[in-house]
Amino acid sequence: MDVTDADACAAAVEEVLATSERLHGLVNNAGFAQTGAVEDVDDETARAQLELNLVAPARLSRLVLPHFREHRSGRIVNMSSMAGRFTLPLAGWYSASKHGLEALSDAMRMEVAGFGVKVVLVEPGSFRTDIWAHGGESFPEPAFEGYAKAYRRSELVTGNHRLMPDPVWVARTVRHALSTPAPRARYVVGPDAVGGVWAHRLLPTRVTDAAKGTGMGLPAWRRLLP
Repeated sequence: MDVTDADACAAAVEEVLATSERLHGLVNNAGFAQTGAVEDVDDETARAQLELNLVAPARLSRLVLPHFREHRSGRIVNMSSMAGRFTLPLAGWYSASKHGLEALSDAMRMEVAGFGVKVVLVEPGSFRTDIWAHGGESFPEPAFEGYAKAYRRSELVTGNHRLMPDPVWVARTVRHALSTPAPRARYVVGPDAVGGVWAHRLLPTRVTDAAKGTGMGLPAWRRLLP
């Protein structure tokens, strides 16, 4: 189904509930990553990013919650990202969608806890998937050459996804979140995600900003002054 289609979501959930005695869990895994400086991303593209990564999980959760509440059990596992914990340059809208998903999940976790329903966030880092498969095709038209250079560098980094870890570790985390009697609120998965979370806890913002900007090939602000 198309998770951005409200009617399709409602029909799919209705069909599942009509053919199953019980629904144990919902895993909101659909999503895509939009790359581009905030200055370069238009309204339509931004809305598409938020609709798929943020609105759709909320919609599907809303559809299954009455069933979970009736049976006083159920799991909702929302696939967030390390970008839900800290923001990366050139991925502002993607990070915004994952930050939003984290906020909604936190609110929902507290709202439904009294009905025996558990809401879990999985926060993967970089893994060997096709989320960046389109590479440079997904970059918007750059407003200035500094962004264009950063896009080219970003394409080189994301294009080497075959060197990234096997996503089986994320799948195992989801399985654990669905099966363990007492799941954690969050599961950080992957060395870059774990390292990034700790770096943002321990280091000043100016340090992490500089490291991420340099890593993505963004020009230093001093070089832009006349």
